[in-house]
Amino acid sequence: MNMTPTVTLASTSPFRKELLQRLGIPFTTAAPDVDETPLANESAEALVRRLSEAKARAIASSHRGLIIGSDQVAATGSKLLGKPGTHERALEQLRNLSGKQVTFHTGLCLLDTETDTVQVDVIPFSVKFRRLEDNQIERYLQRDQPYHCAGSFKSEGLGITLFEYMDGVDPTALIGLPLIRLTSMLMQSGIALP
Repeated sequence: MNMTPTVTLASTSPFRKELLQRLGIPFTTAAPDVDETPLANESAEALVRRLSEAKARAIASSHRGLIIGSDQVAATGSKLLGKPGTHERALEQLRNLSGKQVTFHTGLCLLDTETDTVQVDVIPFSVKFRRLEDNQIERYLQRDQPYHCAGSFKSEGLGITLFEYMDGVDPTALIGLPLIRLTSMLMQSGIALP
């Protein structure tokens, strides 16, 4: 009898949970305890690759089956952008992003605890911000309140109005869980999709 592996999302992000629900597979969530501090001179790609696997492995001792880890960082050039946390920091971040291109690097890991095999990838997605006036930024922040989002916006909400264009192969990568790549990983690990 072929048993479908148990799937656990190593995240408490409501955005990642909502995205994974789109695939229609049963899963549970667990909070990984991982220090997300970048290493000295660590690139955005290396950081999210390392953290996505670290998040999956952090819950592996208490969860069996397939574990999905993901991490995202936004970067302009070599400068990493964090989550603003406050209105003031979000305002400053969006002022600095006005008219610039930002690349979001989303690390994705699928760990199979039964075989201790791991699939890891990094999916980039870029956005070009419009030139933003302070009153536009203020109105946006009041409505979407994206204080826990890297880059200070929610593309799945009103944040889409801040962009001149978007460029990437998987729009769900921008939200934090690249479903196109994850589907390939899950299928390779025995999950039937659709």
